[in-house]
Amino acid sequence: MTDAPPPPRPARRAWWRRVQRLPLSMMVASVLAALGIVQLSFQLGHMAYRSVTWSAETRQTLARVAALEQDARVLRDAIRAANDPAYLEQLARCEGYVGANEKLIVSSDAPTPRFPGDNCKALRVP
Repeated sequence: MTDAPPPPRPARRAWWRRVQRLPLSMMVASVLAALGIVQLSFQLGHMAYRSVTWSAETRQTLARVAALEQDARVLRDAIRAANDPAYLEQLARCEGYVGANEKLIVSSDAPTPRFPGDNCKALRVP
């Protein structure tokens, strides 16, 4: 026999021996904890994405509701004014009509309107 030290064992066996020393329940708990961390990270990221998306959609919906309320207000005003003779007379004047007892005086320097009814401010109706 020689006094030389025994040959070193392969690293693969050393790793397997260390694994064999750990209790099986601790290894399973570690794997489950790692999976839980991955799932929690995914859930937090998904929750942040949904929060941002929900906030943007809420702002868009509120803007759309405000526009629709404005449209409804304009339509209610138009319905109310449709029976008002003064409003109807104003619309007729915008279209270029003149009353029966009125005289029409046109200046030779007056600009020609581009479109009929271009005399008055256009009102947006939904």
